[in-house]
Amino acid sequence: MNTNIALVLVLAPFLGFLLNVFFGKSLGKTVSGVIGTLAVVVSFVATVYFFGGLAAQPEGIRIALFDWIQISNFKVDFGFQLDQLSLLWLLFVTGIGSLIHLYSISYMHDDENMHKFFAYLNLFIFFMITLVIGSNLLVMFIGWEGVGLCSYLLIGFWYKNQEYNDAAKKAFIMNRIGDLGLLIGIFILGSLFSTVDYTSLKAAITTGSNVDMYWLTVAGFALFIGACGKSAQIPLYTWLPDAMAGPTPVSALIHAATMVTAGIFMITRLNFLFDLTPDVQNVIAIVGAVTALVAATIGLLQNDIKKVLAYSTVSQLGLMFLALGLGAYEVAVFHVITHAFFKACLFLGSGSVIHALHGEQDMRNMGGLRKAMPITFITMLIASLAISGVPLFSGFFSKDEILLVAFHHNIPLWVVASIASVMTAFYMFRLMFLTFFQEFRGTAEQKHHLHESPALITFPLIILAILATVGGVISLPGNSWLNHYLIPILPKLATAAHHLGTTEYMLMGVAVVGGLFGIGLAYIKFVKQNNVPVLDEALTGLSKTIYNKYYVDEVYDAIFVKPINALSNFFRDTVETGLSALVFGFGKVTNELSYQGKKIQTGSIGLYLFVFVLGLCAIVSYLFLAQ
Repeated sequence: MNTNIALVLVLAPFLGFLLNVFFGKSLGKTVSGVIGTLAVVVSFVATVYFFGGLAAQPEGIRIALFDWIQISNFKVDFGFQLDQLSLLWLLFVTGIGSLIHLYSISYMHDDENMHKFFAYLNLFIFFMITLVIGSNLLVMFIGWEGVGLCSYLLIGFWYKNQEYNDAAKKAFIMNRIGDLGLLIGIFILGSLFSTVDYTSLKAAITTGSNVDMYWLTVAGFALFIGACGKSAQIPLYTWLPDAMAGPTPVSALIHAATMVTAGIFMITRLNFLFDLTPDVQNVIAIVGAVTALVAATIGLLQNDIKKVLAYSTVSQLGLMFLALGLGAYEVAVFHVITHAFFKACLFLGSGSVIHALHGEQDMRNMGGLRKAMPITFITMLIASLAISGVPLFSGFFSKDEILLVAFHHNIPLWVVASIASVMTAFYMFRLMFLTFFQEFRGTAEQKHHLHESPALITFPLIILAILATVGGVISLPGNSWLNHYLIPILPKLATAAHHLGTTEYMLMGVAVVGGLFGIGLAYIKFVKQNNVPVLDEALTGLSKTIYNKYYVDEVYDAIFVKPINALSNFFRDTVETGLSALVFGFGKVTNELSYQGKKIQTGSIGLYLFVFVLGLCAIVSYLFLAQ
């Protein structure tokens, strides 16, 4: 029974992919959209079934489908592991995925390749589910690579635009760099313990007396590199902002709720490994904090509404990695969930704005939209309050927990994270004020056609806004359902103290004041003073550097891209040309020899007999002389 439902959970999106790929165009846009959406809804229902039954099986459900690989004493089963962590991830992957598919029916309705879009979305969900429920690292790796492929297909969906193709290739290549690290980590663990199964690895690492800590640390660091690529951490973060080239539902699905959280999932799943490698944990915490701050500073000056949200995503992922590096896996998971709610709402809300403005993404050409688009405005306002850490919204609880953990473990990292959080509040309300307040700054034609988006777009926004409001109740201070739920995955939570003292309340107050300060500063600058960001060309000094993302892409281009292109051009123009000349030279020599040789083929029987006699005499002479 469990096996059949698990197969339905995994294969329903894959069936939706097949139907849309082969029959979607003939079925029509609406039908292909309905098929794609229902496929993910079926997976969501199956997830809810397993989630409801987990109370009776707190140890989780393991399903071994078949023996996959067996080499000497190394054996890998192809199986699923449905436990607290995987089901928690599946709930928001399939739940938010269903809402985004529903949203896309209206958003993508004018696109001629709508059936392909839903096919790719379904394929992405299939691989994401595979990544999450795999019972070992190799099954996870299949899903890991699959979502990388699907992100390439979806980011470059509008392939007629070369810039979008370049963005897709950039995402694909940078993810492959990280994935090499992940693969090396898997190989090391397989070599050390003769298994890559999660349960077996945990037993071998936590109970083994002769674990090689050096290679375990190397494996942990290699796995972290993989997480850096997928979850956009320094130095492998530059692909995510460029990935905004894809349709807005892609941004909401891949870059808010699912693919970019894969690195957090993997590290949390292997928490028993990282707990034994404190050096790697320190690196994770530092990289996370620096990523949060750098991305937040870049977000301050971006004018493309989706680019602001993209750098916000990178910054929030940095905070999650900070929590992971400090060993607070449950806090990182909590922020993953709340972030999925409010960031998906923000991305879909930005899509609603772009839809109303017929493709306009520059906030300098917006303004005054709150009256024309009240539902979009209210839902995005709620999500912005949540991400800014305003009390009682979901982000307040999860972000404050990260800051509390950072303060108790490493005050410099707490300072960095707090500054990034204040910046988050500022640039998010900069986005809100430039988009929805003051007078409309677009064209008269755009103003004439301003309207609220259709129900299929606004309904997912309303659901996500509600979740962004109340989502924090899953882990209230001192009474955390989430922490209790994750005890089988993170046993130390069973004995962890969860009380709030004077220090905690003070830190909470500091965080709230910081967030309100950022909001107030944005209000003064963009509402009271009615400032509109200047033209790109007018920026100077530090502002210009930040606006151009610290020229990191240009540095990468100079250090990696241009030398590799030059090397490839050298091999193409010099080495390959020389080798071709050598190969063709042998051909010419052979051809010339054969041309000269064929001249002795005169057809004269006498000549042939003469040559035959000479050859026979030579052989006989050799035989006699050899004696």
